[in-house]
This record gives sequence, C-alpha cells and structure tokens, in this order.
Amino acid sequence: MTNWFNLPGPLVIGHRGASADAPENSMAAFSLALRHGADGIELDVQLSADGVPVVMHDARVDRMTSGSGRVADLPLAALQALEMAQGERIPTLAEVLATFGSQLLYNIEVKDFGWRERGTETAVAQLITTHHLEDNVLISSFNPLALRRLRRCLPPRVPIALIRDTGWLKFGYFLADGEADHPNHNLVDAAYMAWAKKRNYRVNVWTVDDPAEALRLVGLGVRGLITNKPGLIRDSLNNR
Repeated sequence: MTNWFNLPGPLVIGHRGASADAPENSMAAFSLALRHGADGIELDVQLSADGVPVVMHDARVDRMTSGSGRVADLPLAALQALEMAQGERIPTLAEVLATFGSQLLYNIEVKDFGWRERGTETAVAQLITTHHLEDNVLISSFNPLALRRLRRCLPPRVPIALIRDTGWLKFGYFLADGEADHPNHNLVDAAYMAWAKKRNYRVNVWTVDDPAEALRLVGLGVRGLITNKPGLIRDSLNNR
C-alpha cells in the first residue's frame, strides 16, 4: 500500500512547499517544508511549450517571475531563464523528484483543464516510474477528466484524488473520483466525513494555516492537512 495511506497520520503537507516563508513551488520552499517537519509537499505541474513537466501554479508566469506569458507558450529554456523571488528558478518535476527522492511524500496537482489528452498525465506518470516513487506519490486535479486520463497511465498503486471547492466544484465526483478526496477545509464537518467514509475516501484538506482549525479537522478524522505553514501546523499537532 502507498505511503500516503500506511504512514501514521495526520500528515502535514506543505502547500507549494513552505510557501508562507519561501517562494511558492520553488526548491527553497520544498527544502524548507522538509526542514520544518512536513511529511510531504503539494506542488502544481503543467507542461512547457516543449512538453516538459514544470512546477508552476498559474497558467502565466507574470505573478511569480520576472517575465510574462503563458507557461504553455514558453519552452523550458525560456522558463528557467526567468527569475523568481530570492533568486529562485522554476523547477522541473524531474528536478524535484531527483532532489528529494523518498524523503518526502508528493501530492502532484495536474494543472490541465483540457477536455482532451495533451500529454501532461503521461509525462507525469513516466517521471514517477523513472524515479521509482510510486509509493510516495498521490496525484490530484480539479479536472475529473484529467483523473480519468491519469488512471489509464499511472501505475495502479498510485492513488488519485479529486480536488473540490465550494459551488459547482463540489460535484466533480459525479464524473470521476479516486482513492482520496481533497476538499476545501470549509466543506468539512462531521456529515462530510461520514459521507466520505461511505465512499471509502481518505480525506486530505486544503489550505489549513490556523492551528485551531487543524485540530478541529484532525478531530473529525481528516487524514492530511495541506498548509502554507507546515512548521506551525506540525508544532500544533505535536503539542495537542
């Protein structure tokens, strides 16, 4: 069974790394999450113009880098020439997996909202296999169609999760779901957890930066806490 399910919980997962204290989705943020006691990291992946999985949340580079333009329109060399805060650069998924290996769990969010296959899911699956991290990875997406594509190309033991938010995004599970469920923490109460248990979901919630909220969720049986402040949340759980 994957480490996402057999490690003792609750798990603390750094949202884009320790993104409250370092540039989100950067190697510095991932290193800091590890130093702060996170069990794993959540990171966003999309394809460069030349088909390389890169770690970036936004569809455009404008907010996080010195450049402008769509990630999908820029080749890897152009993306990695851009500068982020603190001198960081946009990492590739391969770099992250090679650097941290089995030290961390990985929640890889696939940022592909297309109706049809563009190669994102296959490229991610190949890297997981290449780095022998099938037991450390969970793949998530807001797009239920991406989850369907992922299930066809991922090794069977890699779990998948639908990310869900308020509004219509609550109902994506009608199209596809997985072994885990990733709701906005505001959706989660005792009734929600009872519903998730009936569907045999492991529940990991986002984004939880308040220690009191973290303790409430753990009391309800939440499996993992995705947080911008893994050190703070880890300390609150250790001191409960």
